[in-house]
Amino acid sequence: MSQAEFTEALGSIFEHTPEIAAEAWRSCPFADVQNLHQVMAAIVMAMNDAEKLKLICAHPDLGSKFKMAEASVQEQSTVGLDQLSAIEYDRFQNLNQAYKDKFSFPFIIAVRNHTKDSILAAFEQRLKNNLEVEKNQAIAEIIEIARWRLVLAVKN
Repeated sequence: MSQAEFTEALGSIFEHTPEIAAEAWRSCPFADVQNLHQVMAAIVMAMNDAEKLKLICAHPDLGSKFKMAEASVQEQSTVGLDQLSAIEYDRFQNLNQAYKDKFSFPFIIAVRNHTKDSILAAFEQRLKNNLEVEKNQAIAEIIEIARWRLVLAVKN
């Protein structure tokens, strides 16, 4: 695969950040999906703070009705975030706003590892963290989201 083809195929693994796939291509070939994920995760971990913050901010709010990447739509639907009642929707929006007010970026969690209730509990717990802890947690969650996306991309 050329770098352009590779980036086209895997550019959405990290939300609106195809540069990660383009950079990972330089390490071809990969032993397996896990190796590819490790390379991509290393690229993310090597980013400077501004690049990491840009990656974090590329993610949508949970339970949002705004346009988001197809992968995010599918992930959120796995736990019913696309079918929230009015009360649930308001709760998610209030938590999203409280989180953004405190940290200035969206709450990120690998929803495929959770239920709606465990996501809400994580929101409440993580709102108690400081900014540095949350930046690190957001990056860890993004790397986990990417792992899921790669696994599912290989299956399809």
